[in-house]
Amino acid sequence: MEYLVYVSTAKKTMEDADLLELLTQSRERNLQHNITGILLYSEGTFMQVLEGEKDDVYKIYASIERDLRHRNIIKLVTGLADKRVFPNWSMAFSSVNAETLEMIEGYFNSAKNSFELDKKHATVIMLKTFIDANKLSISF
Repeated sequence: MEYLVYVSTAKKTMEDADLLELLTQSRERNLQHNITGILLYSEGTFMQVLEGEKDDVYKIYASIERDLRHRNIIKLVTGLADKRVFPNWSMAFSSVNAETLEMIEGYFNSAKNSFELDKKHATVIMLKTFIDANKLSISF
């Protein structure tokens, strides 16, 4: 199982409708390629984890690099894992606009959910740093 973590900058501030469209498109594409992961967004910055078979992860990442909605894409880490960190999520999602997006399937709010993850895994450490820095409503 391959994983990849990247950050990027939105070309414009994403409104709720923009985020919903992005999330819907991402989930459809990820399901087609058996990709799971999580997408975080805060004040114009994205952080995403993709996990799946290597060819599929890089195919999705290549399409992300071509996506005109963001720029400054920085691949932070890639690696191999024995199992998926997000096995049941075609794309979990969290935004600082938590209240308005809470009805979306896969939206993760720490007041109602918690992660049961390997806290030493590189993806989890990076996500936690992003979450803490941006005061998102997710906890580990």
